[in-house]
Amino acid sequence: MVATPESEINFCFPIPETLENNRILLTPFIASKHAKMVFEELVLYPELFRYLPFGPFPDFKGFDDFMQTRMCQDSNNCMFVIYDKTRSSEPSSHEPSQGTIAGLMGLINTSAPDLAIEIGAIMILPPFQRTHVTSNAVGLLLQYCLNLPSTEKPNALGLRRVFWCANSLNKPSVRTAERMGFTFEGIMRWHRVLPPGKPGNGEAVRTGDPRAACEGRDTAILSLCWDDWEGGQKEVVQSIMNRVA
Repeated sequence: MVATPESEINFCFPIPETLENNRILLTPFIASKHAKMVFEELVLYPELFRYLPFGPFPDFKGFDDFMQTRMCQDSNNCMFVIYDKTRSSEPSSHEPSQGTIAGLMGLINTSAPDLAIEIGAIMILPPFQRTHVTSNAVGLLLQYCLNLPSTEKPNALGLRRVFWCANSLNKPSVRTAERMGFTFEGIMRWHRVLPPGKPGNGEAVRTGDPRAACEGRDTAILSLCWDDWEGGQKEVVQSIMNRVA
């Protein structure tokens, strides 16, 4: 049986078909619909995966398998395709009415019982970096996660904690989170064993380590919680999203 697009979304929370404002649109990643077109963009920029614990993917099958098994089938993860609505697609490109594909961003490592979620697996294509795209995508996800459900926002989740994890070497990622109102909580040492070739903490492992060829990642942890949000950060995020330059 061929899976329908709806059956490919396995997220633990209800999720709308789109999250959008006048500048960008986020839609849940559906492998059968989006994998090919997204891969064709990401493969041009292998540097996007430098600090991520996965990729780059040399071929479409590797990317498709990863997205389906690690992201789409895991109910704690939901990836979103980001479209920049301010840049029109060429008539021959995919889904021109939605704008131009600007990258991927996820809600991952969710703990539904704890009302906590991570914004991560961020891949913004270089032509869209240092524009409105990242701030508006993060802002839309924060609104979806931290606003309480209401008549005006029936899809909001009302979560308590949104967190952000970055390789401690990835200073731009940490700065982005802080700019969006996340509070730095600390460094989780030796948090991950990275694939070979990925930059880690640079510290030597002991003799006999079972994965001696792989560096360890120290992870910067930041958070934005419901009381920060209700205490004024909601308005700050909206003002950042509204900025023209």
